Amino acid sequence: MTTDYKEKIGELVGIEVIEKNGIDVEKLRKLLLAGVGAEFFTYYYYTILRMHCTGRDGEGIKEIVEDARIEDRNHFEAMVPRLYEIGGDLPRDVRTFADLAGCPDAFLPDDWEDIETILKVLLEAERCAIRSWGEVCDYTANKDHRTYNIAQAIMQEEIEHEAWFVELLTKRPSGHFRRSFVGQSPHTMGHGGLQHL
Repeated sequence: MTTDYKEKIGELVGIEVIEKNGIDVEKLRKLLLAGVGAEFFTYYYYTILRMHCTGRDGEGIKEIVEDARIEDRNHFEAMVPRLYEIGGDLPRDVRTFADLAGCPDAFLPDDWEDIETILKVLLEAERCAIRSWGEVCDYTANKDHRTYNIAQAIMQEEIEHEAWFVELLTKRPSGHFRRSFVGQSPHTMGHGGLQHL
């Protein structure tokens, strides 16, 4: 096989189409990398936050934090293949990846024994995710249907997560119902996120 033929085979019509629709593919790669980075590290930090949901008050929210944690992992799994499809990739060094994440780290607060401080960290992480995926949706709407559909599904779940934590902080109803199983990801399940076996 000649090099010219290999190069021609390596050209992706999927990229050609979205470029014709006005997408700057490099900009989109950066947006997706920031989004999947935020999801990956939110999953990590939510693990720590969940472990510190202790006592009577903490035990009451641990399952909700777990739903959000596993669904954020599913968001990472759902969007990473799209990043690779458009010629992007994940950094080889996790420290570099952390620096590229689109949201600040959801650190365990010093006064973690006050469950409300943990809830505020969780809420701000969800709000950042909504803004991040909203930017992807705005950029890809009517231009890159595949990326838009995945980002829009992720954003639906992030909006639910925000409502859960607002409810816990303010007692304002959110419409939250227990998932059928932990990490169900009802909106992203068709986009390659990990599924319950």
